[in-house]
Amino acid sequence: MVTLDGKPVSVNDMLPLALTNIGHFTSMRVAADGSIRGLALHMERLVRDCKTVWSADLDPERVRECVRQGLEGQSRPCIVRVTIYDPKVEMGRPGDANEPHILVSVRGAGALPPEPLRAKSVVYERDLPEVKHAGLFGALHARGAAQRTGFGDALFIGRDGLVSEGGTWNIGFVDQEGTVVWPEAPVLPGVTMALLQQRAGHRVATVTLAQAKGMAAAFATNTSIGVRPLSAIDDAEFPVEHRVLSQLQETYLSIPGENL
Repeated sequence: MVTLDGKPVSVNDMLPLALTNIGHFTSMRVAADGSIRGLALHMERLVRDCKTVWSADLDPERVRECVRQGLEGQSRPCIVRVTIYDPKVEMGRPGDANEPHILVSVRGAGALPPEPLRAKSVVYERDLPEVKHAGLFGALHARGAAQRTGFGDALFIGRDGLVSEGGTWNIGFVDQEGTVVWPEAPVLPGVTMALLQQRAGHRVATVTLAQAKGMAAAFATNTSIGVRPLSAIDDAEFPVEHRVLSQLQETYLSIPGENL
């Protein structure tokens, strides 16, 4: 079931999103008990991005209500995606669209964490990286290209040669001293990353591709995967069982969920 403002969505409602692809979203993992880790941060993201994309205010309580309606009768755990867009948006006059609506879709959730990931480095920079927007062509094209050469996903490297993020995930490293390192670069401020930064010692620093390959371990984070070890970046292999990675996974799983 996909709903728009709490009601079943129609094809005509979806056409503007499909044809213009202007919108922003957040995805949240709903636990078996119905709680969501980082729920408040997800709501903050939606409100912040709505102001950036649409120059409009968004009522987080209305979003919560739409999510509750969208989850009715759904099996859990699951992933709920909240997309904010204006069905009246037009390609010629996107600036006229300023009445965003709430689209809720639900899919099944996999196990935490998923299998380790092999990433291929590619030179790519997302548009407006601080916003979790629906413009995913470049990121998914890079992911598909990486998969066609035997990798699981793409790791983005900026034109400045610095590591930034994955297609739909943040990347973190464990240096040779056992400290967690997050790349200093234009990236999406991920909710899972923020939750871990609140609870575990870390540092933020610029990371070149060569430095990344010399780290003791690497991992990906987002709401769907939690803390997922990286087994390789290009031809550089990493251990998927590491003391710090285990601590991060345990820390993440210990974070209590918030109720809608």
